[in-house]
Amino acid sequence: MNEPTEWIDVAAEAELIDADVVAVPAMGREIALYLVEGEVYATDNRCTHGDARLSEGFVIDHCIECPLHQGQFDVRTGEPLCTPVTEPLRVWRVRREGGRILVALDAPEGGAPSAPEA
Repeated sequence: MNEPTEWIDVAAEAELIDADVVAVPAMGREIALYLVEGEVYATDNRCTHGDARLSEGFVIDHCIECPLHQGQFDVRTGEPLCTPVTEPLRVWRVRREGGRILVALDAPEGGAPSAPEA
């Protein structure tokens, strides 16, 4: 995988709560950040099935459950885990630096191709 050209500072580590999700703005899109078992993950904040904010859903282990139709995604890979979701969720590279969370928006790890949200 190519090294991203830019890491975007999106949040303080202290803003994250274990087994929960928070929405953060980042360069014209909304990102969902998850803290699960000490690891931070980032995905787009919109469900690929319906126009729902995943940050309003529930984190169960490494899964986010959409609040609209209860579809689930693996936050590590973006893989859809149950119906009605069938399209993968875009997952972004994350790193921690000096108590901050940085996301590489130009280097998705998986899921849908990178494109800005409308």
